[in-house]
Amino acid sequence: INFCRPRTYTEKRELLGFVRKEQNKVKSEELRMKKESTLREKSYLFALEMIKISRSLSSIEKEFILSRQLLKAGTSIGALVREAEYAQSPADFISKMSIALKEAYETEYWISLLKDSNLIDTNQATHLLSRNNELISMLVATIKTTKNKINS
Repeated sequence: INFCRPRTYTEKRELLGFVRKEQNKVKSEELRMKKESTLREKSYLFALEMIKISRSLSSIEKEFILSRQLLKAGTSIGALVREAEYAQSPADFISKMSIALKEAYETEYWISLLKDSNLIDTNQATHLLSRNNELISMLVATIKTTKNKINS
């Protein structure tokens, strides 16, 4: 493609196609960054909720072991998302996001266990599980999108 001055109709079409392709790449990258930013914010807010629940369980219920497990798993999701932002490669990014996904599934387990043992009420558990499932969906989508980009 002659970038300086396209002379023929075909050269103009090729240049226009190239420009559109590059614009789509930029839009796709902007969308990915926005999605990650949302994931970053939501995982951070979720971590704050985990801290509040853990404090409550420790001080009111005098429950230390399960609350600590919930705290570790629930806060590590956001930490791993943040760490993935500085991944050294797409494979490293996928690895960090996959570990965050595992932590989200572990968090789901601890929330369910706390609910079923009556340490947190059903409404609170439902709210936390809903927020956690939202993070799981976002993580799965991010991992799939990145894998598709690598393979295309």
